[in-house]
Amino acid sequence: MWLLLNVCVFCLLQYGEGQDRATLWRGNDRSGHCQYTFTVPSPSETSCPPTASGGPEMEGLKTRLSLLEVLVARLTGGETRDPGLGAGSQAGLQEALTQAMGDRSLLQGEKEHLERDVEGLQRRVEEMRRETERLKSRPCYPQSPLVPPSVPLQDSGLRLAGDAGVLSHLVSNAGRQGDTGSLRDPAWRYGGNAGFQELKAEVTEIPAPSTEDSTGCGELISIGEPVSHRKADSIAGKYGVWMQDPEAVAPYGGKMVWRIDTVGSEVRQLFGYEDMDQLSKGYPSKVLLLPEPVESTGATLYRGSLYYQRRRSRTLLRYDLASESIAARRDLPHAGFHGQFPYSWGGYTDVDLGVDEQGLWAVYSTNKAKGAIVVSQLDPHSLAVKRSWETSIRKNSVANAFVICGRLYTVASYTAPNTTINFMFDTATGQGKQVALPFRNKYRYNSMVDYNPAQRKLHAWDNFHIVSYDVRLGHQ
Repeated sequence: MWLLLNVCVFCLLQYGEGQDRATLWRGNDRSGHCQYTFTVPSPSETSCPPTASGGPEMEGLKTRLSLLEVLVARLTGGETRDPGLGAGSQAGLQEALTQAMGDRSLLQGEKEHLERDVEGLQRRVEEMRRETERLKSRPCYPQSPLVPPSVPLQDSGLRLAGDAGVLSHLVSNAGRQGDTGSLRDPAWRYGGNAGFQELKAEVTEIPAPSTEDSTGCGELISIGEPVSHRKADSIAGKYGVWMQDPEAVAPYGGKMVWRIDTVGSEVRQLFGYEDMDQLSKGYPSKVLLLPEPVESTGATLYRGSLYYQRRRSRTLLRYDLASESIAARRDLPHAGFHGQFPYSWGGYTDVDLGVDEQGLWAVYSTNKAKGAIVVSQLDPHSLAVKRSWETSIRKNSVANAFVICGRLYTVASYTAPNTTINFMFDTATGQGKQVALPFRNKYRYNSMVDYNPAQRKLHAWDNFHIVSYDVRLGHQ
């Protein structure tokens, strides 16, 4: 470099101040080393013949292109790598790129959901505007009394106080004003002033037909309006699961409420509340750290144990609340996991566990079933499959599912505010059928629906909100 600078000084002395000014250019060559280039205009030649190299500018451009190629190769994990970049750095870049792509997909999904919510709100506003205009255009009619003073009282089902006689006929001239002479009924005996007489109606109560059989089980007839209990405090609670043990054992009672916020890569915290009142206030009395992470919103509680799917696997775990340890583990045979056969809302909801009057159930799918829902009854102690049924409805076509009295029910949509329970499969007969029972997604993102047989309620997690629904069952 010193030799190059000496040559530059000599050139300046040769050309002097009368010539055009010389330029010094610095840039990296193909190998990334710094290179200095000194240029001066020719005193005699007006232009240079073209060369293969293209001059320093072309070399600089090539150098920049080479650096861009190296950078692109780093980001895409290609085969072209910088010799100075270690394997650890390459792995770090690749992991960062994978995480960025995952975050981009998650944000894109949230954006689409928000856009759908905005469209729905806009449609609702437009409907309300049209309804307002319609009401404004309606004329206002003067109100009239329910019973005109000139029209006598008529009722074919009224009895006199202290008298068993029933009015024997309807007044035939009720439409005539001022004509009261024909209103007297010989069966109407009274004393004193005839201008005022007390009447009363005899009502016979007829009991409604029973909607349940002697076992308390039956087919689902209707679902009540959602009742909100609490809203989650942070983004981790957008999706979640909450439970109460229908057959609680010591040391926790049946009023104890358990909650898991399921947003995150290492979901392991289980929050316990003494009752629903403490849940609504947000005061947990117990916080347990599960030994292995939870996958999605498919957990359930039964006979003093938490049942859940281990993250990124088809392994089912039984966590004993009393000993705070894993009591059993078993793979659910051939079950899809981590996004192979989820519900329509996603969330890695491949395996959904639930409890009803008959015990512990798993709702999932397999490659053999080609995505159709498989429902299996499990042994609550060992987690072994006792019996399985394959249905005719695809798992990714429904938003959620639950089991009541041995019957599987599916929810059509997780975002529509007014959707339906659209399918029922009876494990007793092995037959399924389409149904249409109204169901409300009050907060328009229902990520969990489970049944509690002790309370006869559905528990749900709807867009940060912990809600419940009353259910009504019919005959077995």
